[in-house]
Amino acid sequence: MSKPKYPIGPLQIPEVVTESQRDKAVQTLKEFPEMLIELLHALPDAKLDRPYRDGSWTIRQLVHHISDSHNHSYNRIRWALTEDSPLIKAYDQDAFATMDDYKTMSIDWSLKHIEVLHYKMVYIYESLSNQDWKKQWIHPETKKVMTVEQTACMYAWHSMHHYTQIKNGLL
Repeated sequence: MSKPKYPIGPLQIPEVVTESQRDKAVQTLKEFPEMLIELLHALPDAKLDRPYRDGSWTIRQLVHHISDSHNHSYNRIRWALTEDSPLIKAYDQDAFATMDDYKTMSIDWSLKHIEVLHYKMVYIYESLSNQDWKKQWIHPETKKVMTVEQTACMYAWHSMHHYTQIKNGLL
């Protein structure tokens, strides 16, 4: 079960995001929920409860993580669009993954959440002006400034990164 941690390569967010990169990110975010639902359709608990690679979370934990992580993304873009360079709230994803809901809850609710969340994110992204894409937020721990367009690229990567980890974990 020796599978790579970054099966599609590590995250590389462009300093300057092109319109083509934005469009590709939005398209990925649009297609991701259906791809994930199809991949996980009717998967037995035994497969959901095994790690997707050595020393990793289970596939179930990973699905719940995607749901929560992308919820943070949704909030970050809304804050960036409505406030002046807001300092966002960070969270401990590993602590979240140790909670009982991540370990035992059906993935159905998280899949539905991802589907709705992505619909809402894509709806917002498709309505943005060029000026809106440049709005930004600040991470409280790293002090890194991220634009809305960089956020779209980051979560498109995050979607496919975890999709590929799950797909590889099912092999």
